[in-house]
Amino acid sequence: MLNRRIKILSCPSPEYTKALQLRYRILRVPLGLEFTTDELEKDKQDVHLGLFENDKILACITLTRSENKRMKMRQVAVEEAEQGKGLGRKLSAAGEKYALENGFEIMFCNARKTAVPFYESMGYQIVSDEFVEVNIAHYTMEKKLVVDNTNKN
Repeated sequence: MLNRRIKILSCPSPEYTKALQLRYRILRVPLGLEFTTDELEKDKQDVHLGLFENDKILACITLTRSENKRMKMRQVAVEEAEQGKGLGRKLSAAGEKYALENGFEIMFCNARKTAVPFYESMGYQIVSDEFVEVNIAHYTMEKKLVVDNTNKN
């Protein structure tokens, strides 16, 4: 049986380091980018979630607090061998739950154009014109967070 769990990661910690390495391999290396000192410093103020199987990280996301009860989901990364298995969806839902439990009403992200259908399938809507970020077409997408009562008895 798989022992998979989602954890909030302390920054810094060995688990955060695993998430950072995953983000680097999946999101940065293909674009020829490195993390800057400023980005790593900013990470200390963010919330990091990781989906682990035993001690191995399979997926991670970073949540950044914003104004007007909005939280930004960013740096969503899933191990290549695990992509397409619903882990990004599961981790995004955990991020939304965290945001809702902490008083946020809107989750938003800058979605790569190729990821728009994924976010739309989770209820996100495009709220911007197309723009270029890290040389890739993106859209800002957002979702109003609501309490999910379907799992309550």
